[in-house]
Amino acid sequence: MIRILIAEDMRMLRRALVELISMQPDIEVVAELESGGDIVQRTESVRPDVAVLDIELPVLDGLSAAQEMHTRGLDTRVLILTSLGRPNHLRRALNANVRGFMLKDAGPDRLAEAIRAVAAGERVFDPQLTLAALDHVESPLTPREADVLRLAASGDDVDEIAGTLHLSAGTVRNYLTTVVYKLGARNRVDAIRIARSSGWL
Repeated sequence: MIRILIAEDMRMLRRALVELISMQPDIEVVAELESGGDIVQRTESVRPDVAVLDIELPVLDGLSAAQEMHTRGLDTRVLILTSLGRPNHLRRALNANVRGFMLKDAGPDRLAEAIRAVAAGERVFDPQLTLAALDHVESPLTPREADVLRLAASGDDVDEIAGTLHLSAGTVRNYLTTVVYKLGARNRVDAIRIARSSGWL
């Protein structure tokens, strides 16, 4: 019997996943979580064979949880199930030793097959997402420029960004001007759109 943990913050989707997976005769759901902050602790306590994790989770995202599990040397294999097919997420998943990466629109039979394959030590990655990652262009932004743009994208104004990053407001404006220029954007909003669509945020 393959023992799995599921972490998905949307209650209806989580329950649907549990119901669908529980119909498989060789797969048992031993834990279901709505917060990423509980993943590592529950994994340590129930020791599932496979952890099926969403990326976008409260407290701690699925990829960060996977990285923490890898750092702690936990034996549980990770399968990322997400609606966000961003190439940079795939690269982060590989760095965290994630064994599978699938989009949520995969059918239940495909998900069950992926769980079995990951439990057996195989790697399972969505082919379209893999191709997109291979075609992906590296971000032209420096880590600090990306930090500034990420905070701007979350709605922070210049003064708030400056306070968070311990910079002067003038320095933040200079960063934003540079980002707009580097991305060939019309303005800050356009720069955010370009960076997000390219998987750089």
